[in-house]
Amino acid sequence: MSAEPRAVAPPPPGPLPALRSEQPAAQTPDAARTPSAAQTPSAAQTPPAVVAQILATEHWSLLGTRSMLWSELMSRISIHLTVSSAALVVLALVAQGTGFGGGFWVMAIGLASAILVLGTLTLLRVTIGSQEDHLLIAGMNRLRAAYRDLAPGIEEAFVTSASDDHQGVIATYTLGARRPVVLHAVSSTAFFLLCFNTMVTAVLAALITFVAGGATLAVALVGAGQRPCTSQRTRSSRCCCSAS
Repeated sequence: MSAEPRAVAPPPPGPLPALRSEQPAAQTPDAARTPSAAQTPSAAQTPPAVVAQILATEHWSLLGTRSMLWSELMSRISIHLTVSSAALVVLALVAQGTGFGGGFWVMAIGLASAILVLGTLTLLRVTIGSQEDHLLIAGMNRLRAAYRDLAPGIEEAFVTSASDDHQGVIATYTLGARRPVVLHAVSSTAFFLLCFNTMVTAVLAALITFVAGGATLAVALVGAGQRPCTSQRTRSSRCCCSAS
């Protein structure tokens, strides 16, 4: 005879016991990628050779940016002066072909206006470029201060300054030589363009006065009474000290 199956008793009522997982908790991708505090190297633990290499890379980056900046500014100034010279040649050819008639004066006023607009835009770009150049020089001075902290005593070999304030930037521009700030401002590129635009403004005002029927004395007074506008003079005084 075959054995009868035994009945299995049902489990007692009540909450089931919590299952204990043998696998570790899954880590999130951010947690897996984030190093612990013990694994993160501090700046003090970075080898000096690596620090010097990083500083040199940043220094060369600023030098390259400054070189491209002044290359662009000199290109803009060359275009401005070329157009101005070409305008004078065009006026000479028009005077030879048609004489000093009404067409000549209209051409002269139009060309003078175009040169003034081009000169104003060029001066604005040079002013902004001078401010950017000031910041680049201040950044390189700051890097020299880091070189000095990395190798004490090396500042004796520096020709330029290691301070990023205004006086330090001026000392870098003058290479440590004593030079009046006014002389440095007058010899700057921004001041040159400011004077050029002032002369073009005087010529344009005199031409308009002459065409309008003004007397010779009035034409002379209007042309001689022109001066740089306030906004241009203010921008020039702020950036001439930092313009090469």
